[in-house]
Amino acid sequence: MVPTVFWVGLLLSCAVLIASPIISTIRGLDVPLHPGEKDRCPVCGMFVAPYPEWIGQVRHGDGTTVFFDGCKDLFKYLLSVDRSAPEKGRKTVAAVFVTNYYDGEIIAARTAFFVFGSDVMGPMGPELVPHRTLDAAEDFMEDHDGRGIFRFDEVTEAVLRELQ
Repeated sequence: MVPTVFWVGLLLSCAVLIASPIISTIRGLDVPLHPGEKDRCPVCGMFVAPYPEWIGQVRHGDGTTVFFDGCKDLFKYLLSVDRSAPEKGRKTVAAVFVTNYYDGEIIAARTAFFVFGSDVMGPMGPELVPHRTLDAAEDFMEDHDGRGIFRFDEVTEAVLRELQ
């Protein structure tokens, strides 16, 4: 017979797993925001509003939103946030958004396809260019001499170093 403590623990674990996305939705953390005129990229210091076609953003669980002038800086932040902003950390990231290259719509970064090494430059030079679909990323890669396509979890510090 399994002890009651086990069942209570299992039920609580299931409740947390089910409630987390619901809480994020209720708090509006799954909705992208728009930067103000004074919002700056925390990585390079540039104002982000002048570059709407490149804006990325990280929404933290406490409601804080951090904006970026491109995916390259967004990933630099995400890959170093545990070191550079330990009070935030990757565990507090509720949502990540990027701007789809072809239509300028804000999309979930975790579902995007990022083209690496193309001839299209962002505000800070070479950039990871986000696309909603694999087909769009492949077309872009062919049209703009891209060297590869990465998914969100495949972007590493080594990939970012190659963009410098």
